[in-house]
Amino acid sequence: MASAAPLHDASTTRSNARVGLMAFAGALAMLGLGYASVPLYRLFCQVTGFGGTTMIASESKAQRAAAAATGQQISIRFDASTANDMPWTFHPTQPTDTVTIGERDIATYTARNTGSQPITGMATFNVTPEQAGKYFNKIQCFCFTEQTLQPGQEVTMPVLYFVDPAMLDDPNMKGVEQITLSYTFHRTKEPLAAAPEGSN
Repeated sequence: MASAAPLHDASTTRSNARVGLMAFAGALAMLGLGYASVPLYRLFCQVTGFGGTTMIASESKAQRAAAAATGQQISIRFDASTANDMPWTFHPTQPTDTVTIGERDIATYTARNTGSQPITGMATFNVTPEQAGKYFNKIQCFCFTEQTLQPGQEVTMPVLYFVDPAMLDDPNMKGVEQITLSYTFHRTKEPLAAAPEGSN
């Protein structure tokens, strides 16, 4: 009887170690999923147009859309805002435009750094109504890359886009007369802090 106790203790130790390793592996997996969830969700939205996310289109898709154009038009409204910590002014060059469905068009936005330091920002975007997201295709957009503006610098940023004629066959798009394209600029990098006087 006395010799069974060490065997039981060793078995319990191995079992506890196995459970601990499984719990640690599970925690690592959850952490990894937490970090991956944002880019995976964004990819899902870009592929499906879910949540009003616009589609990224190739030249060949733009050409097919132009060939399917029927001459029908739709109003596009452009919206712009900045995050609270973003010392930029940001606005569309024109608030609305009427475009032919299927034909590419261009919109421009103007951004100006009103701060005293270089600021790097990136724009998030969406389309309303949400069901229009999968039909609003961007060929070229400033939102695909980070933008750095020097103090007082002003730039004009283009968006090359088209509205897919497939929207005309979607019953969920019936009665939609205007699509709103919204951008919000967020600060992505902090400028390097100036070294205090007298420091090396």
